Amino acid sequence: MEIRHFKYFLAVAEASHFTRAAFRLNIAVPTLSRQIKEMEEELGVQLFVRAQRKATLTEAGKALLTEARDVVYRFDIAQEQAQRAGRGENGHIEIGYVASAVFNGALQRHTTTFKKAFPGVQLSLREYPMLELPRLVAEGRIDLAYVRAPMVLPAELKVAHLDEEGYVLALPCSHPLTSRHCIDPGDLGDELFILPEQVSGTITVGSLGAFVPKLGPQPGSLVAVLALVALGQGVSIVPKSAAVAVSLPGVTFRPVNGLEEVSWLGLVSRRHDQALPIRNYLSLLG
Repeated sequence: MEIRHFKYFLAVAEASHFTRAAFRLNIAVPTLSRQIKEMEEELGVQLFVRAQRKATLTEAGKALLTEARDVVYRFDIAQEQAQRAGRGENGHIEIGYVASAVFNGALQRHTTTFKKAFPGVQLSLREYPMLELPRLVAEGRIDLAYVRAPMVLPAELKVAHLDEEGYVLALPCSHPLTSRHCIDPGDLGDELFILPEQVSGTITVGSLGAFVPKLGPQPGSLVAVLALVALGQGVSIVPKSAAVAVSLPGVTFRPVNGLEEVSWLGLVSRRHDQALPIRNYLSLLG
């Protein structure tokens, strides 16, 4: 017995008439009658009483009706799910990120756009230390990673270049330099620098000011960095978006003269990943 038998049976049961059911199914009446006869012979029961052009369900037919509807419904759902999976419209993506991807707003924009286009795909998002992210992608423990580039990647990974932004100086509100609107790099030679995960801005400031930066702790997330600044433990060179997105008591931000260094967000993925949901996510970024 095939799924078509159940569909033919339901058509006759709902129409209570072979001719009307055949018309709806776009098949000949003799063909429909033969298919129902095959069902009855295989089941060993009569499903319909045929009288005066009407088809009335027998007790056996009534017993089969609910189950037949369930079979056809489940078949249609299974077929739809398979087709959706083939188009990458369902599934699951594990995304790791650094906090600056949220402060910048890129992560929110991308995930919102993706969910509108592919609502059947589940996104799991989690912040990780940046240096762990490439390894997690390469090992298949996560699928995509938002990082603060540039950074060295394993050969099997690639990175999509996203938003660029410059740097600003984060310093305690009690610091004497807060009286200035813009900070000269040479005035930072005696400062202890709390290090964010991307240190290129700090190195550039030292070069501009002709000093070797005094390196303090590297606590991990950008919020942890700014917390130490707020506690008066040092200053830090952080992405500009932090000045807009993070509001901590005791921290203020200032531009640095001549600091044109930029960092950019990168989206790391496996070079030869064939999973359609992941390919769809990457394609939405242009």
